[in-house]
Order: sequence, then structure tokens, then C-alpha cells
Amino acid sequence: MFNKERLDEILNILDNEGKVKVKDLSKKFSVTEDCIRKDLKQLEQMDKLQRTYGGAIKLRKSKQIYEFSDRKKIDLSKKNIIAKKAVDIIEDRDTIFLDLSTTNILIAKLLASSKKRVTVVTNMLDIINILSSEDNNIIVIATSGILSKNLNGFVGPVTIDLIRRYKFDKSFIGSSGIDVFDKSVTTFDIEDGITKTAIIESSKKTFLVMENKKFYIDGNYKFATVDDIQGIVTDTIPNDEIVNILDEDNIQLY
Repeated sequence: MFNKERLDEILNILDNEGKVKVKDLSKKFSVTEDCIRKDLKQLEQMDKLQRTYGGAIKLRKSKQIYEFSDRKKIDLSKKNIIAKKAVDIIEDRDTIFLDLSTTNILIAKLLASSKKRVTVVTNMLDIINILSSEDNNIIVIATSGILSKNLNGFVGPVTIDLIRRYKFDKSFIGSSGIDVFDKSVTTFDIEDGITKTAIIESSKKTFLVMENKKFYIDGNYKFATVDDIQGIVTDTIPNDEIVNILDEDNIQLY
């Protein structure tokens, strides 16, 4: 195997597992541990990972901000997996909140075609349109407030005032990223973050809906801590270290 191929494969393993160990990579590629250390040093210099004692971990990145129309197209297959899992969590007669999240749009589409009888409260325009235009058993309650065109929904004091009048059985919240080590849950928009905090405070159970990669990404506004949520719905289970931390915090992974 050429050096370039080995480096690519190391990054693939890191992307799937979140961390790598020198000893394991040495056995996998049948090369010396010194050779693997040089590989990891080279990848660190390329800003691809962060070396640790005995191995390396994924490099945490800052969240890139995309236009709403672009966000709807990114990681669509992964978001569909998440949406299907989330709908399985929702029970008949639940009152739920779907917030400003492109994954929640897919959840709304699945709910609209299901036979579940639920009440959906939302501040997102796409979700309002989906649930109001279908022949379904969904009761739709739309918040008012300041319309954010970039977020495709309502935020601000008026929105928050209505949210605080409810007690949701379950809420499904989008996130730019989560850091289980410092317990922060983040987004990139302050108004969105303040609104998400109000949703969590009014919910019996809160579930983050997010792709696996967001375990290694940070937004710039912290709207909650890991202790504020009860579950994370994701496309693939993260590495063992993250799973163990979440298990200690009694967070259910789906």
C-alpha cells in the first residue's frame, strides 16, 4: 500500500470511529509503529487530525454557515435515516415541537404520510406548509414572531412567549454541534439559540436530531448543555469514548 493510500484509509477510520490508535493501525497496515507515528504527524501538519498519546482524534471544526436552500441539500441520505428514527419515537396523541432544522422538515414529511395522530407545534415555515397541505391526522400549531428568512422560520420574544405556554411531550431540536467533553450544545444564530432554550424548558423530553459528524463540530452560541437533553437521534453511532460519556450522562442514542 502506498503512503497516500494509507493516509486516506487512516482518515476514513478516523471519520467513522472518531479516534485511532498507533498500535491498532500498525497491525492493520503491517507497518511499524514509528511509521504510523510519522503518518499521524504528517496528517496533523495537514490540519487533518489532532495527535494524542498513543494515537489521534478527530479535529474539532467550527460550524460553516450555509444558506437555508443549501442546508436542505446537504447530507440528505443521513438526515432521512435520522428522520425515520425520530418518527418511531413519536407516539399517538403526543404533542411535539419541531424547531428550525432541515432534518425536522423530513420528520414532518414522514408524519404527514403516517397514520399517527399528533399535535405539532412549530416555528418553521416549511413544516407548516407540509403539514397543512396533506390529508393527515396532524393538528398544526404555528408560532408567530419575527420571521428570519435565513432560518426559514420565526424567532424572538413573541415566539418564545407562545412556546412557554405549552408543555410538550417531546421536542426535536436541530444543532450545529455538540461537545460531550465540555457538555456544550451549540448553534450559529443567537436568536435561534434563545428560542431553542425556551423549547427545551417547555419539554418533558428533548431529542437532538443531528448527523454523526456534529459530534466533532462547534457552533458559536451555546444554547444548552448535555444535561438538558434526554436523547440524540443520529445516522450512525459515534465512537466508544463518546458513547460511554453519553451513557454516564443517561443520554439515549438512537
